[in-house]
Amino acid sequence: MQVHVYFIKLRGVRQMNLQYEVVHKAPTAEEYVHLRSTAGLSPKSLQAAEKELENSIFAVTLRVTSKLIGMGRIIGDGGCFYQIVDIAVEPAYQGRGLGKVIMSELTAYLNDFAPEAAYVSLLADVPADKLYRQFGFDYTQPKSVGMYKRY
Repeated sequence: MQVHVYFIKLRGVRQMNLQYEVVHKAPTAEEYVHLRSTAGLSPKSLQAAEKELENSIFAVTLRVTSKLIGMGRIIGDGGCFYQIVDIAVEPAYQGRGLGKVIMSELTAYLNDFAPEAAYVSLLADVPADKLYRQFGFDYTQPKSVGMYKRY
């Protein structure tokens, strides 16, 4: 597990520096379910969260005094196909560049470990698509369109 400590300046009632850790480890299932809910992502059950987190290829979490404030994961087959999922930041910390921190960590992992010609995909909610474009992701349309089926 790698831990990096960074500082960001928060705007608000008063200026202050915030110390946060970047940890290369998945959150607990409870933390994961809670952050997805507070960040506005679709809800997941604890049972599903436990299974999916253990099957992550790579995960990054952002923490302030051990509290989870951000996360992102990479899933896939570890060879040809990867998908970036679960990019989420606690609402009180949004708009401060933490999504960029998460994406930087995930893309650094892919740069180091994804084989040549690997395909990396993600589903982007608007306006987060602007963030992902900064990391070289492009729209698949008109050549292809994303599809899904929910159970």
